[in-house]
Amino acid sequence: MKADIGLIGLAVMGENLVLNMESHGFTVAVYNRTVEKVDAFVAGRGSGKHILGAHSPKEFVAMLKKPRIVMLMVRAGSAVDDTIAQIEPLLEPGDIIIDGGNSNYQDTERRLSMLEPKGLLYVGTGVSGGEEGALSGPSIMPGGSEAAWQHIKPIFQAIAAKVDDGSPCCDWVGPGGAGHFVKMVHNGIEYGDMQLIAEVYHLMRSRLGMTPDEMAEVFDIWNQGELDSYLIGITRDILRYKDEDGAPLIDKILDTAGQKGTGKWTGITALDFSVPVTLIVEAVFARCLSAMKDERVRAVKILGRPSGTAFEGSRRVFVDDLGKALYAAKIISYAQGFMLLRQAAVEYGWNLNYGSIALMWRGGCIIRSRFLGRIKEAFDADASLSNLIFAPFFAEQVLKNEVALRNVVQEAVAAGIPVPALSSALEWFDGLRTEQLPANLLQAQRDYFGAHTYERVDKPRGQFFHTNWTGHGGSTSAGTYVV
Repeated sequence: MKADIGLIGLAVMGENLVLNMESHGFTVAVYNRTVEKVDAFVAGRGSGKHILGAHSPKEFVAMLKKPRIVMLMVRAGSAVDDTIAQIEPLLEPGDIIIDGGNSNYQDTERRLSMLEPKGLLYVGTGVSGGEEGALSGPSIMPGGSEAAWQHIKPIFQAIAAKVDDGSPCCDWVGPGGAGHFVKMVHNGIEYGDMQLIAEVYHLMRSRLGMTPDEMAEVFDIWNQGELDSYLIGITRDILRYKDEDGAPLIDKILDTAGQKGTGKWTGITALDFSVPVTLIVEAVFARCLSAMKDERVRAVKILGRPSGTAFEGSRRVFVDDLGKALYAAKIISYAQGFMLLRQAAVEYGWNLNYGSIALMWRGGCIIRSRFLGRIKEAFDADASLSNLIFAPFFAEQVLKNEVALRNVVQEAVAAGIPVPALSSALEWFDGLRTEQLPANLLQAQRDYFGAHTYERVDKPRGQFFHTNWTGHGGSTSAGTYVV
């Protein structure tokens, strides 16, 4: 018996994907660097199933049907390169290697350029949904060598999550590193969503003095409306969870958050492309600040806590505003993420289908929500939509909830409670619709000290001027500026 696909890397995600594939009628070969894990898996969770265990790369490759499909579920970085180096000499032209980890899209581009000249097909695919999604149906975002798609499509679309009409949350994204780029942006939006929820929780707890059970009830109500999403649902469950002594577990968890790098990559790429993805960047920095626990404890001893004013409003009204503010900021976060996707398409010549991407995120993934159906509708209605917030539905929703967002940020400032993601959402929204920003002064300053030139409002765009501001300089300029 030959396997339809092989998977290397039997951590929990790898194991669950194998079981998912097998449950959909596919025979799967497995290999792990620590071969004891292979035997344990085949004899344990894989017992009695169409799963073939290999004890060496050579034995593993021999188990596969042609063209051989090899999926890697190993740690991003050098481990991927090491595994490819092991497996690549055993493959033939037309065989397929798939990297299903959270690799940097630039590494995927590099590996493509290395493997395609040898006749091998390479796919970098995002897989989202965590352990549960891997087993029951993840969101899958493949890109790379398009000739591979016809071979992997039946497997990937079978195991992917499905939306209400049965459509799989998996489709071909594009060439090069497009699949891993889309997963990177997905994770960046995930950072933003999580930080926004955390800030709302902080305001409920510290400003309103709400208990975890009271907050859980609010999140439960929100999860039945327009904020319906996986992250809102698990936040409700977390707030309800009790430790062994009956006390809320959330109150015993240290306030230092970790990260694996995809949010940081999103911010770096946004800066490289000059796309103002401000909310996601603030979410990344918020995690960095949370990690400075000792520094923050020391700061309280030296500087004291913020001395904000007492809350004097209606608790019910403010909770309502929190939900509206969260919804408006969430829209802005997604608008920024899709701005970055659109710029990547320009930079790399990718023909990205933004509606299809929204559909892929509708189920299985961490950011899945009712909200994503509206994004698909917006891009289906206007494929050339330059900014999600310009779509009639989203423009109406943000404007309808703008006052609540402004009220929440004002209340947080008055209380001295940090809300970097909520406030950056508001600042971005205000900046986007400010026709006359003070950047004219910035450009005058740049021309003053560096002769960087400027454009004039009374001249056509594309004409650049330099002024001898002090009377001591010359007419030589430093060239045009980059906007």
